[in-house]
Amino acid sequence: MVKWFHASVILLPLWLPATVAAEEPLFGEVIAAVVGLRADVPPDARTAKSLGTEREGSGVVIGSDGLIVTIGYLILEARAVSVVLAGGDVVPAKIVAYDHYSGFGLIRADKPIGVAPMPLGNSKGVDVLAQGLVASYGGLAHVRPVRIVSRRVFAGYWEYLLENAIFTAPPHPLFGGAALINSAGELIGVGSLVVPDAVAETQLPGNMFVPIEALTPIIDELLSTGRTSMPSRPWLGIYSEEIADRLRVVRVAEEGPASQAGVERGDVILAVADQKIASLEAFYRRVWALGNAGEPISMTVLRGTTTRNIVVRSKDRYDWLRIPRRHRRQ
Repeated sequence: MVKWFHASVILLPLWLPATVAAEEPLFGEVIAAVVGLRADVPPDARTAKSLGTEREGSGVVIGSDGLIVTIGYLILEARAVSVVLAGGDVVPAKIVAYDHYSGFGLIRADKPIGVAPMPLGNSKGVDVLAQGLVASYGGLAHVRPVRIVSRRVFAGYWEYLLENAIFTAPPHPLFGGAALINSAGELIGVGSLVVPDAVAETQLPGNMFVPIEALTPIIDELLSTGRTSMPSRPWLGIYSEEIADRLRVVRVAEEGPASQAGVERGDVILAVADQKIASLEAFYRRVWALGNAGEPISMTVLRGTTTRNIVVRSKDRYDWLRIPRRHRRQ
């Protein structure tokens, strides 16, 4: 296995920018696979208020036909996407797939872009404190050395749960769709978030990456139908946060199941189907264990000083989003 990190990267203190010899041909080829991405989202999209209508980030070329993997929220509900190449050329692209469960999005350039794909690696054997590089669009100026500082379950407030997420430090500011690259020049993760606790129960800032091996088992289905064939999980339309071992609702999706059932901002979720809930992870695992999308979910919530029992008729999140029918269950 070729170890192509330049010595100036390996020995570099992590709080300084990476400096890599320009003559390293393999390094340059790998970094060239990180392209820019722009998405135009209509103002009436469900995610327009929270994620914006003009989204920019990075993507990684993984196919010789111009197939690019990115983080899904960049292209979610987009009506047009384009790829920005190293010289600034802009190439229209089409959305191939969006997978809520992993967080990945796939697009494909409309014409040849002349960029060699980055090989896919596997992060399962990568130890904590292993070194890597994070690269976003923009060439060497946007390459940073990092360490993998933890691996753990990540629970997002938008009904998202990722097993064995990769956490790195120091944080890269242009994380959306950025590539996490191992010492063999392989893609092992795609950038999703900046987090304040890259190591659990600390105040060490960093980034969260979705491990690329979450894509490998589902990529054929994504390319074929735009989503996986796995049964749709119950989606409630609840955005919540953990506060002192309690789960507080910070927002409900407009016209979503929870809103229609009467769940309100500020409610505290005490139990789901008579099982006490104290964390996002426990909340999601309990809801998803009750069945597939469409299942009625019984919840006990505290509103002020009053306890209420509310039944939410769950839905398939894809049916609520304003996305092409190709990505919906037929």
